[in-house]
Amino acid sequence: MAQGDNSKKSSDSSHPWVDRYLEHLLIEKGLSENSLTSYANDLTSLLSFLGEKDFELKDLSDKTLFLYLTHLRARGLKSRSLARHLSSLRGFFAFAMDEKWYKEDPGQLLENPKLPRKLPEFLTREEISRVLALPDTATPLGMRDKVMLELLYAAGLRVSELIQMKVLDYDGQVGMLKVFGKGSKDRLIPIHYLAQDWLNRYLEFTRPGFKPRENFMFLNRSGKGLTRQGVWKLIKKYAEAAGIRRSISPHTFRHSFATHLLEGGADLRTVQILLGHADISATEIYTHVESNRLRNLHRQFHPRSTM
Repeated sequence: MAQGDNSKKSSDSSHPWVDRYLEHLLIEKGLSENSLTSYANDLTSLLSFLGEKDFELKDLSDKTLFLYLTHLRARGLKSRSLARHLSSLRGFFAFAMDEKWYKEDPGQLLENPKLPRKLPEFLTREEISRVLALPDTATPLGMRDKVMLELLYAAGLRVSELIQMKVLDYDGQVGMLKVFGKGSKDRLIPIHYLAQDWLNRYLEFTRPGFKPRENFMFLNRSGKGLTRQGVWKLIKKYAEAAGIRRSISPHTFRHSFATHLLEGGADLRTVQILLGHADISATEIYTHVESNRLRNLHRQFHPRSTM
């Protein structure tokens, strides 16, 4: 039997154990508001189910969890959403075990559903060149857009990392960007000389003209930082002007960055570090590129391939 405060019923909108876990994620793990909301929603869903069945969270068993997963599938939850949901539950159970709320982990037998492997959408090198050539660098807004596009591709940035970047996050002497990624983790990314040149010109001659009211690197007409939606609209505009008919987003530049590095001979571990992935499994979506490269090298150099 678990030990802990069960003064609230599972059918309530909250529970002391869940509250304690969310507090842990916020204060000790530093998760974002969006991530916290996602965890809270998943755990509230479990609490609601337990309340409907007149079960208590403290008495949760693997059999009860199996019923809950059956319930989620009956609601039409797809494999990818179900896998994310299970990840939330596992995190909570691991914390509960540390707190000694359970004698045995009720989620130890949980298995993720098999997910279809979706290849990332990326641009060809020729498409990237067309998009990067479009901004009118004779205008302040065009110069700003040019530098943003160059950095998205040169550093594989997430759009959140781009819009949160400050002027002092760039070291022009060594050509390095300090990037603050997910989970408040930062990393250093080198950028190539062409991107450095554009960024140096923007910071020296263009950005002051925006009359900065905030210290973000990229600003709108009012001198304030840009929004995700603003960057997304710019990407869409330039993609359409470049004749790219499929839907792309700022993340497409990140996928293109990783894909082109692997095509050029970089290894997955290096790409993982540059992208800021905590686990190599997140980078393995690009293994199709690595496989194709190895196949081509084999055909090119194996003595029997030319016979």
